[in-house]
Amino acid sequence: MDFDKLIEYAKEVLKPRRLSNCVEVGGVAAAILTTSGNLYRGVCIDTACSMGFCAEHSAASAMITNGESEIEKLVAINWDGSVIPPCGRCREFIMQINDKNKNAEIMVKEDIVVKLKELLPYDWRESAN
Repeated sequence: MDFDKLIEYAKEVLKPRRLSNCVEVGGVAAAILTTSGNLYRGVCIDTACSMGFCAEHSAASAMITNGESEIEKLVAINWDGSVIPPCGRCREFIMQINDKNKNAEIMVKEDIVVKLKELLPYDWRESAN
């Protein structure tokens, strides 16, 4: 599957909306393609007290719930449909889920794809051993 299809899959759940006076959801959507060919997606949940989480976390949670952890490709899109890179927290989270995820292809900008290990070149776990 190419990234264009993955972006379209994420756009299907990109629906920014307010759930309450202190919670907004769906302003960012993410889609994951696993190495076994399955698709997972999620949206961000933004709360007034920073208890929410990113779309990438949401998609990864769906993946893990379904018994998978190895990512082939990941993309996140902003409310306007533009591709955005995962934040540092999401990068680290995805790296720790499965050591093989360091080779996951991450679209960081339209037409720019890098491996996760390029976004986290100095893995703290390697220096701790």
